Amino acid sequence: MQAEQKPIRVMLADDHPIVMTGFAMSLSGHGMDVVGQAKTPDEAVAMYGELQPDVLVLDIRFGTELTGLDAAQQILKAHPGARIVFLSQFDQDSLIKETYRLGAHAFVTKDCDPADLATAVRHAHEGKLYFLPQIAERLASLAVRGDVSPQSQLDERGLEIFKLMAEGLTNAEIAEKLNLSTKTISNISQAVKEKLGVHRPAYITKLAVKHGLIEP
Repeated sequence: MQAEQKPIRVMLADDHPIVMTGFAMSLSGHGMDVVGQAKTPDEAVAMYGELQPDVLVLDIRFGTELTGLDAAQQILKAHPGARIVFLSQFDQDSLIKETYRLGAHAFVTKDCDPADLATAVRHAHEGKLYFLPQIAERLASLAVRGDVSPQSQLDERGLEIFKLMAEGLTNAEIAEKLNLSTKTISNISQAVKEKLGVHRPAYITKLAVKHGLIEP
C-alpha cells in the first residue's frame, strides 16, 4: 500500500488580509497546508527562514519601500532551493520577466481562478515552471520583439538613478541620497534619458510605472 502523500506546505505573503484569507481557504480546499501568512517583505523573509515551507506564494506589491522582488532576492540568497509563486494584480511584461529571471516557478495574477493558483503551487513544488496561457503569450511576444524595458537597457546604477528621477527627485537630491557629486548624477541622468529616449519628467515617471519600477 502506498504511503499517504503529505500535503504541500504553503506560506503566503501579501499585505491584503482579505486576499490572503481567500487564497488560504482556496489552497486548503485543494488539500494544501497553509503554514504561515506574512504581511510585509521583511516578515516574509523572517517567516520563510523559520517555517521552511515547500512553496512560497509572494505578492510583488507591498505598501512599503521593499517589494516582493526584494524579499525573493533575500530568500533565494539564503535558500537557493526556495520555490516561489509570484502573485500580482499587475501584469507588465518587464515584471513577469524579472520574476522568472530571479528564479520564480510561476507568476499568477490576483484575479486568476483559484484552481490555477493551486496548479501553480503544485508545479512549483515539483520544481516545474507554470505559465497561465496569457502570461506565456506575453513572454513569447517579449522574446520575439525584444526587451526594451529600462531594466534591460540600464546598468544597476543607471536603473537606481532612473527610479529616483521617476519619483520626482532633482539631481541635487539624488546626489545627496546616493552620496555622489551633482555633476556625476547630472552626467548619468543625461545618459539615462538619451538611452531610453525620454526627457520630460512626466514621461520618465510614466515609463517607470509602465515597467513596474515605481507605484502608480
